[in-house]
Amino acid sequence: MKKYTYTEKKDTRSGFGDGLSELGKSNPNVVALCADLTGSLKMDTFAKNYPERFFQIGIAEANMIGIAAGMTIGGKIPFTGTFANFSTGRVYDQIRQSVAYSGKNVKICASHAGLTLGEDGATHQILEDLGLMKMLPGMVVINPCDYNQTKAATIAIAAYEGPVYLRFGRPAVPNFTDANYKFEIGKALMLNEGTDVTIFATGHLVWKAIEAGEQLAAQGINAEIINIHTIKPLDKEAVLSSVKKTRCVVTAEEHQMNGGLGDSIAQLLACELPTPMEMVAVNDSFGESGTPDQLMVKYGLEAVNIVAAVKKVMARKL
Repeated sequence: MKKYTYTEKKDTRSGFGDGLSELGKSNPNVVALCADLTGSLKMDTFAKNYPERFFQIGIAEANMIGIAAGMTIGGKIPFTGTFANFSTGRVYDQIRQSVAYSGKNVKICASHAGLTLGEDGATHQILEDLGLMKMLPGMVVINPCDYNQTKAATIAIAAYEGPVYLRFGRPAVPNFTDANYKFEIGKALMLNEGTDVTIFATGHLVWKAIEAGEQLAAQGINAEIINIHTIKPLDKEAVLSSVKKTRCVVTAEEHQMNGGLGDSIAQLLACELPTPMEMVAVNDSFGESGTPDQLMVKYGLEAVNIVAAVKKVMARKL
């Protein structure tokens, strides 16, 4: 098992904020819109340095999406910012009609996703957003794993022509991606080559997958671990190449089991390469109030749960 280390924990929303600030320097067409959560989205630096390109819309998320769509007509590249729940569920009609259907070059940037929002509870802990957004035709869906990858993804999506959903979070997590890493939309990252099982992980669960891989290695199980940071377009070639070798799969994500990464991979494998599979995800449940660590344990999103899923799927291996 390849050894991964980190020197600090950082929140992925800060990666977004720092990436946006860099874009402010390099790309005069980048504009930012926020729905009254500038500090929470770490958009303060951009707002301070480029006030003429920052627009505080207030608690009016639907209007924010409509304004952003209109800005693209004039050649601007709008980045919208609010919590993931308000970025998707609250404004789904506006995103579908004004952004996705129209193919507008809007970057929908969503913080505080998943259970790790923590104490704010189920009303704010959206666990359906990846499914909502990946179902929209033409929408790119990205879920990076740490600060460095989120920063790189933020910079990369400005150069992509078309609508993008970028999902990130609130808690500080291990920052292990190389600082010079160049993000490629739709290109999965091999973290550890293995032969016994493939673990496909996304977002905060990538580090949990690495921890699980270390535990499995100590038990003589050689896990292939792949970071699927882009949910859509899915790197089908990487998925199929790995599964042809290992012949069994575990997916891991901080999202509902329905509609997330696991669903996408299951659909691909059902059509191309039927394979024993287990999913580590929230099983048809809303969240609740609690610390991020407590919630990850209660809802079964820890390394130990990935290890258990690996044992279960290997027992069914063809």
